[in-house]
Amino acid sequence: MTSNDHRNAALSSRERADLLLREMTTLEKAWQLTAVQPWKLTSHDGAEPPELDRMLKRNPGHISNLASDDPATTARLATQIQRVSVERTRLGIPALIHTEALNGVMGGGHTVFPTAIGLAATWSPDLIEEMADVIRVQMHRIGLRQALSPNMDIAPDPRWGRVHETYGEDPYLSAALSVAFTRGLQGRLTDGVVATAKHFVGYGKPEAGINLGGVEIGARALRDTYAFPFEAAIQMAGLASVMNSYSDIDGIPVGASREILTDLLRDVLGFTGFVTSDYTTLDHMVDRQRNAADPAEAGRLALRAGLDTENPVAYGYGDTIAAEVERGAIEVDLLDTAAHRILVAKFDLGLFEHPYPQETIEVAGVAAEGLDLNRELAARSVVLVKNDGILPLEPGTQRVAVIGPHADAVKLQFPTYTFPAWREMMQVMSSGGFGNAVGVDKNIAEWNDAVLPPRDPAQLLAESHDATPLHASIAAHAASVVTEQGSTLTRPIEGGIERAVAAAKDSDVVVLALGGASLWFNGERTEGEGSDSADIALPAAQQELAEAVAATGKRLVVVLTQGRAYALPAVVRDAAAIVVATFGGAFGQAAVADALFGAVDPSGHLPYTVPRHVGQVPLVHHHKAGTAQRNPLPPGTDRLYLDMPSSPLYPFGHGLSYTSFALSDLAVGGEIDAFGRTEVSLTVTNTGDRAGAAVPQLYLRVNTTGVTRPAQQLGGFARVVLEAGDSRRVTFTIDATQLGYTNVARDFAVEPARVDVFVGLDSDDRALEGSFDVVGAPRVLGSAERTFLTDVAVSEA
Repeated sequence: MTSNDHRNAALSSRERADLLLREMTTLEKAWQLTAVQPWKLTSHDGAEPPELDRMLKRNPGHISNLASDDPATTARLATQIQRVSVERTRLGIPALIHTEALNGVMGGGHTVFPTAIGLAATWSPDLIEEMADVIRVQMHRIGLRQALSPNMDIAPDPRWGRVHETYGEDPYLSAALSVAFTRGLQGRLTDGVVATAKHFVGYGKPEAGINLGGVEIGARALRDTYAFPFEAAIQMAGLASVMNSYSDIDGIPVGASREILTDLLRDVLGFTGFVTSDYTTLDHMVDRQRNAADPAEAGRLALRAGLDTENPVAYGYGDTIAAEVERGAIEVDLLDTAAHRILVAKFDLGLFEHPYPQETIEVAGVAAEGLDLNRELAARSVVLVKNDGILPLEPGTQRVAVIGPHADAVKLQFPTYTFPAWREMMQVMSSGGFGNAVGVDKNIAEWNDAVLPPRDPAQLLAESHDATPLHASIAAHAASVVTEQGSTLTRPIEGGIERAVAAAKDSDVVVLALGGASLWFNGERTEGEGSDSADIALPAAQQELAEAVAATGKRLVVVLTQGRAYALPAVVRDAAAIVVATFGGAFGQAAVADALFGAVDPSGHLPYTVPRHVGQVPLVHHHKAGTAQRNPLPPGTDRLYLDMPSSPLYPFGHGLSYTSFALSDLAVGGEIDAFGRTEVSLTVTNTGDRAGAAVPQLYLRVNTTGVTRPAQQLGGFARVVLEAGDSRRVTFTIDATQLGYTNVARDFAVEPARVDVFVGLDSDDRALEGSFDVVGAPRVLGSAERTFLTDVAVSEA
């Protein structure tokens, strides 16, 4: 006989978890930590799966990546899973079903927003929070209560193929957007979704730029820079879950590192939620990193470290870790702690009271949700990095040749971690394309054939997302359009260059649609998970195409669709205009066309630095004083490199407009102590002849002693929309705790210092300069005492 005391909703989640934990067997506790694939508990037609009885005796805690072609089907499957979990297990513990939601629910029937690096280019935390709120409503409706998002990795190395999943190179911008996403997604957890910040920590800086690689980052940089977005989301948004990195730090895989997952994450940063395993983390310990001899040892290492779950299937947890506890190889208290964290999350979500999804779902209505917001985010993500006056193009008057691998490539607007790309990857997997992939279940093909039946990707995009290719989007503005692919992303096409040259000669202006693509281990690509590059130059086939078209003498507008920085050849650098776009989802290419013809004013700003050459990598604006381009020139020299400038081609934060802006009248407050606040204010004026949005950026250099600090760090920004001739006053309020760092004694502290202030329209702009002083005694800070983001006010000038 079991007690139902834990069902008393008047008790706190922790009290209820305490009561339930007392009723659980070792096996049930172990399986609360463990995920299974959906087909272990249900089937597409409602029939009982072969292993159902075995699974029900274990009551698995988590379901991995439930998805289908429409939200009604997903909700039906989620209901079937919860019904057996709640009604046919001994304790009736509901499952926590997760999916990806980096830029939209990774399931059919939901809109796909621009990929994360495109969201970062908007510099619009308010819209990111609004987007995450849309995702929250959609996921809650269909019973998916954990999102394996957002990605809070700092990404300084464009060789790494996963840059587009991140918010870029800067810890402050990443923190601002991460906090916004977490707030929007989680809401009040009773009607929200668990946000899972990944990949803790330092995953975006693997050795050699190769995914999964070890990370060599010192303890100061790890805390002060790479953990900053995570810490901000923990303290400002109540982040409920964190996913471990696959990497090892200081020789220990993060999934097995108590130093990272407990000492740093919990004891220093104040995290109280549960740690979600990245897929097959424990397998990696045995097969790749070789720090564990077998699944049982991997399970013991992970549980001791503080890894609270195992995804996507049992390897070192489940029956294995239960047996290790029973034989005394690992302490039961560790198992209890992890299971308790999972149960608390389920009580916080209200799953025990409301385990089932919404009963009736209007599929067409779901598909229409967030579309206006999506269009706005796509528009704001377009970055104009060069313009000699050719843009905007005059609507209805010019013959435009749209040439290049992105001229007619809607599919490439949907990268990894979107449903179209994931669906295609699952089809390849089902057909045996990844037959040796770790963790692939033999029943996956049968499930996919029923739930995700084969469909032509182009037809899916046309029917489900109404996405248009670049040439068709431009045709809505131009007098006429002709298009030629010219080359694939990485290979010449027979006769392609000749046809492209002919099209260019017969046009008034050429739009060269170049760039990269992110796919999931399948197809031609230049980016993506497991798709890294030693050379970040634009592929040779595209360079050859661009040179042939440029030789016609036609003026070139280059549109680069990319998720990371590419080193650009001279023919691209010399173009009359360059637009940087991203994998923009349903409205990405339409947003580019609108910007080219001035239907909207470009307002995006780069969330990463664009280097001149791969030899500069990693190149970020916040290098430490005396490092990389922040190094003084040696005596008798005029450059740091012998063969090229050390400066970037385009700096972090760069972005042009069709109007112009001026910053003036800087005012910096006086000295403060370690408990004080000060203001930095300025006037921004639209000095051009049309409306536009300026993004004044505040940079700080904190001149403390004993430790080398960044030569500059982003300290705040504002997006200010101005009519022609208008001005606004922007005031940044800085709290002294924002100036803290890990000092010589390895305390996190605010110490006396002169703080230099730079305000500009990109990270190399020094339009306005000033300083203030921090005086008095140092102050050691706990995480909860920190202020992470600057208060910003915009008022009449």
